[in-house]
Amino acid sequence: MVQKLALNSDQQKKIEDIFQQHRLKLVDLDATLRKEEITLEPLMAADSPDETKTLAEIDKVAQARAELEKANARFLFGIRRVLTPDQWKKLQEQARPEGGGRRGPPQPPGRGGPGHE
Repeated sequence: MVQKLALNSDQQKKIEDIFQQHRLKLVDLDATLRKEEITLEPLMAADSPDETKTLAEIDKVAQARAELEKANARFLFGIRRVLTPDQWKKLQEQARPEGGGRRGPPQPPGRGGPGHE
């Protein structure tokens, strides 16, 4: 990915720094979302679901998802400030999921996540 975007060494360092600044937060927020989803599953599957508890848990899932999305956006804003407009466009093209997106914290260019080389 570093080669595809033609990142210079300064850009690589800045992106790595941004990644390190956001990494733990993104992992924690993703884990929180997954925990809330796991908590919701039996509430939804119950023979006689408790509507109040279920709706409250849905609110928790929605809030956890929103917090993860906002943190991901902050991460991407940081990356975007480092890249040229052309590099950003190339990154978007490379990151476009085929057959659906993956969930979880993003991988910076060169980190070897799904869809990244």
